[in-house]
Amino acid sequence: MCAYIKSLIAVLLVFITNHCWAQTTFVVVAANMKDAFTEINAQFQKEHPANLKVIYGSSGNFASQIIHGAPFHLFISADEQYPLELFKKGKTIDEGKIYAIGRLALITNQAKGIRLSESKDELAEIIKKTSKIALAKPELAPYGRASVEYLKASGLWDLAKGKIVYADNIAMAAMFVTTGSADIGFTALSIAKSPAIQKSAHALALNPDLYQPIKQRMVLIQNPTKDAIALYNFMQSPKTKEILGRYGYQTPN
Repeated sequence: MCAYIKSLIAVLLVFITNHCWAQTTFVVVAANMKDAFTEINAQFQKEHPANLKVIYGSSGNFASQIIHGAPFHLFISADEQYPLELFKKGKTIDEGKIYAIGRLALITNQAKGIRLSESKDELAEIIKKTSKIALAKPELAPYGRASVEYLKASGLWDLAKGKIVYADNIAMAAMFVTTGSADIGFTALSIAKSPAIQKSAHALALNPDLYQPIKQRMVLIQNPTKDAIALYNFMQSPKTKEILGRYGYQTPN
């Protein structure tokens, strides 16, 4: 059975077993947004108390679940592609909004003793000495695609590809590094800036000219709840933009 079908069944079981499902707003959020969205949601709840069920994961998996009928209300994606595909399939009320532009980072566990550098020669030496490089699956995670683009643009893909271990999402890729399962890893700058990662890992923001801009779009799914609409609007507020800025995101004017 396909992974997204299993995930869809799990989601549907949550709906069935939740006695207050009609009052609950289901929000699915890209894994790179977890720390930033935790703060955003806390601020939102102060101004607009709401019964939200927040689920984090890969944008690709969420898009597949929505296509197959998962009853989500708001999709906060890590890219533009998946929300726009859902709009074309009639699953959303409109094309949604770009709420942030993400950045890519390279991280290593402090215990590995690796000094990160974006110099091509020095990064090549780091890759040669490592045994495993963590990367989110590019077919599921926009930051995974950006990581591959970066390696290819740097001329390092052939050197790195045999050492890559793939994670389902960008947060899991970071976890591979922090637990020591991988020597280095590509992740979102927002995750690299999180307190949990900073305690155990060194991070380096990567040159954004070497990968396509990671424009993150959100969309309301057909028949959204009032709380989903309120959160969608709050995601465009100055308070949200301030939080996103602290996590390394750029925000639209």
